[in-house]
Amino acid sequence: MLLFFILGLLVHFVFFTSIFDIYFTSPLVHGMTPQFTSLPPPARRLVLFVADGLRADSLYELDENGNSRAPFIRNIIMHEGSWGISHTRVPTESRPGHVALIAGFYEDVSAVAKGWKENPVEFDSLLNESKYTWGWGSPDILSMFAKDVSGDHVFIHTYDADDEDFGAHDVTKLDTWVFDNVKEFFRAARNNQSLFSKLNEEKIVFFLHLLGIDTNGHAHRPSSREYKDNIKIVDAGIKEIVSMFKHFYGNDGKTAFVFTADHGMTDWGVHGAGHPSETLTPFVTWGAGIKYPQNVSTQQFEDAFLKEWKLENWKRQDINQADIAPLMASLIGVPFPLNSVGILPLDYLNNTDLFKAESIFTNAIQILEQFKVKMTQKKEVTLSFLFTPFKLLSESKQHNILRKARSYIKQRKYDEAISLCKELIHLALKGLSYYHTYDRFFLGITVVLGFVGWTSYASLLILKFHSNLPRGGSREVKKPSRLLQYSFVAIGVLVAFFLLIQAYPWTYYIYCLLPVPIWYAVLREFQVIQDLVASLLSCPPSHFVGYLLVSTLGIEVLVLSFFYRYMLTAGLIAFAGWPFITQLWTRAKRTSLNWIFFSLLLAVFPLMPVVGRKPDISLVMTAGLLVLLLSLFVVASLTKRKDSFVNEELLLHLLQMLSMVLSMYVVYSTDNSLLKKQGLPLINQIISWIILASSFVLPLLSPPILFERLFSILLSLMSTYILLSRGYEALFPLVLSCLMFAWIHMEQETLQQSGVSCKQKINSIQFIYNTDLTQFRQLCLDDIRRAFFLVFFLVTAFFGTGNIASVNSFDVTSVYCFLTVFSPFIMGALMMWKILIPFVLVMCAFEAVQLTTQLSSKGLFLMVLVISDIMALHFFFLVRDYGSWLDIGTRQLTAGTALLFIHVSASPKKSSDFSLVHSTRASISHYVIVMSMTMVLVFLNGLAQLLTTKKLTLCGKPKSHLI
Repeated sequence: MLLFFILGLLVHFVFFTSIFDIYFTSPLVHGMTPQFTSLPPPARRLVLFVADGLRADSLYELDENGNSRAPFIRNIIMHEGSWGISHTRVPTESRPGHVALIAGFYEDVSAVAKGWKENPVEFDSLLNESKYTWGWGSPDILSMFAKDVSGDHVFIHTYDADDEDFGAHDVTKLDTWVFDNVKEFFRAARNNQSLFSKLNEEKIVFFLHLLGIDTNGHAHRPSSREYKDNIKIVDAGIKEIVSMFKHFYGNDGKTAFVFTADHGMTDWGVHGAGHPSETLTPFVTWGAGIKYPQNVSTQQFEDAFLKEWKLENWKRQDINQADIAPLMASLIGVPFPLNSVGILPLDYLNNTDLFKAESIFTNAIQILEQFKVKMTQKKEVTLSFLFTPFKLLSESKQHNILRKARSYIKQRKYDEAISLCKELIHLALKGLSYYHTYDRFFLGITVVLGFVGWTSYASLLILKFHSNLPRGGSREVKKPSRLLQYSFVAIGVLVAFFLLIQAYPWTYYIYCLLPVPIWYAVLREFQVIQDLVASLLSCPPSHFVGYLLVSTLGIEVLVLSFFYRYMLTAGLIAFAGWPFITQLWTRAKRTSLNWIFFSLLLAVFPLMPVVGRKPDISLVMTAGLLVLLLSLFVVASLTKRKDSFVNEELLLHLLQMLSMVLSMYVVYSTDNSLLKKQGLPLINQIISWIILASSFVLPLLSPPILFERLFSILLSLMSTYILLSRGYEALFPLVLSCLMFAWIHMEQETLQQSGVSCKQKINSIQFIYNTDLTQFRQLCLDDIRRAFFLVFFLVTAFFGTGNIASVNSFDVTSVYCFLTVFSPFIMGALMMWKILIPFVLVMCAFEAVQLTTQLSSKGLFLMVLVISDIMALHFFFLVRDYGSWLDIGTRQLTAGTALLFIHVSASPKKSSDFSLVHSTRASISHYVIVMSMTMVLVFLNGLAQLLTTKKLTLCGKPKSHLI
């Protein structure tokens, strides 16, 4: 059986990774030729300002006195340049935002595996194509574009990563540092002939990355005075830099300026998903080659922003974020980034019609080059009779459009040429998507075959080894026929040969060959299949249909809970009626009342806001006080029940209560200190880490008696959870644990009602590491309900407070008791542990359920496996490669790409089409969560066994060591 579990993990790992080969492979291709127009560009140099985390409305709107927070930028809008809204795509994080801005394509999903801090694939960018680039700002962003560039022409200047401190007194220094260093750089250039000469070259870029607004937004919220004052500082700094450039270059009129943001930010100070506050960013550009402001009487936009911002008389021109890269490239006359999918926004250009036509023609050829390379690559690895080309853009049609466009340009019919080029661009982009997803259906079929086969095999093993399924005919095990073996070997050889001649990647061999041995294993259990069919035929049809409907309803409730959290509430309310259905109400009223009360109380949490909740330290303090009161009650009851309450046990309880008091103090003190901008006190940081470390040890010092050990685990984990809480979620583990205690008692009552005698009372049962196998019983229908309860409670633990309902609900402030200096991996690990704590509580409780009901963990694991695999199949069909792949579990899925990617969400400076904001497509995260459930359950089961059964000694005195 151990071998089966290992194979099961490997199979699920394959299913888990298959989603990336099917839906999320890199869209980038290589081998294109750089494309640029031969006409002289309007600008010799470009200055790019990126205000990290700046929302469009925060910049454009007027304050309560009717004044602009950015008077210089507003003056540009009214008198010098063009403006609009830049529509970003999810994930609304800094790396993908900057890649879209500077490289012109939307981030490759594989980048998430490296935390968006390195380039997992090579890509071209505006900075790489420039003659020289100088950049100032964050080490993470600038280093990304300076790495692996061809030639020594990108120079970066960054501050120390430790300066990115959310608890710092003044984080605007991150922006003033950039402005001061740029000014010092130009002052030094006057005395450095080599540098002065480079600065007077053409095709050069200056990149100013401004992180202060983003950091203030995370620390204080976008509505705060700090965030708004930071906008004023940035505006004043840009005014100085622009004046300095004009003075340095003698007002030659050859400098183009672009001001924008990589992403916005929600009202609650986070980003990553697709709320309009995250996807709508400002875009203002002026200088050489840019149109002057255009006064208009009316503008057609569905939103009411123009009126709110008092800008209805200045023409607004919205832009997709990836379109900014070709715009900047055309302004300084460098080749369009090779992998750019941006479409040159001609309405921003102040140039001749010939220049516009030639530029969009070059843009079309550049995108068409990607299409040709993609088509060639796919054609080379596909058998000719199986290859289906993209019919909307045949080779003849490409030539016709290009020929006509070139002819129109020669005839000075520029509008017709531009129209044709745009048509070609849209067709080429469709063709790129077509070839990128060419093998999707084929791979999907093979993975589904493996899924269904594995689920069937696991179900047959449950019936064979863990059930009382009536066996018909001879009990003698028959060996599989040689014909069956030879048939599957032949199928495997044919599949491998088919993949070989098409030169598919090695991963395709795994996905396509895996179903062969799985289905062979299924058909080997033909006798079990026969017994199952015979059993179903003997079952009354009404019973069979009833069981099928209930099972289907249960699975669908679990699936829908990933989209609609209130389905968890509906499920918990249904659970509250369980005692009345099973007549437990008449047998154990007190236990039933506890179950009903805590089920209904827990049902409230999924109805609470998922994101956008304001910090409420009073609720955290309330949770701590309730735990302390419960601790006093437990200590008093144990003192009364035991003849002699062991001193060490009393000391342990008091120590855990002290840990809870310290947690409450640290939370209150840290919050107060940060409000006063005094930073994180060192003593608070030390206490927090000590409490976190001790939470793994203190439970092991308690007696392995069921109730006492579970309560000790709750106390220790709650101390850590309090430190990681900012509001109502601090109450969640306490209510969940109370329901788990009620569940343990309810299951024991259910077992007694079914006629199985329990030898011990629940208060005297001890956790034992090596349980006697003879105590285990065969599975029954009621055990399917227990397995379903486990999966349901795990999903509730996952989504109960909305901690991971969306990437933008990760609140970095929840780790401020441990650290405030930006560190994505440590912050991500802390938030991951916060998420896992309710999981651990559920798994420890289920250890008790298995013990009290004499249930085999192996049989249970197989049932959970089947349930999770059926759920995973749902999400496999629902996954889309557009929309918000980082949104988890809400209906608020976004426009525009989980548990393994949590460290990204912890990054406050990491990092749409607006019409798709209300899309209800499933995200990749749903699939990742369900597939991870099986693998994580193994880890959690081991951790729960360790916490419940292991016994350490206290003060050097040996205790009974039950292993």
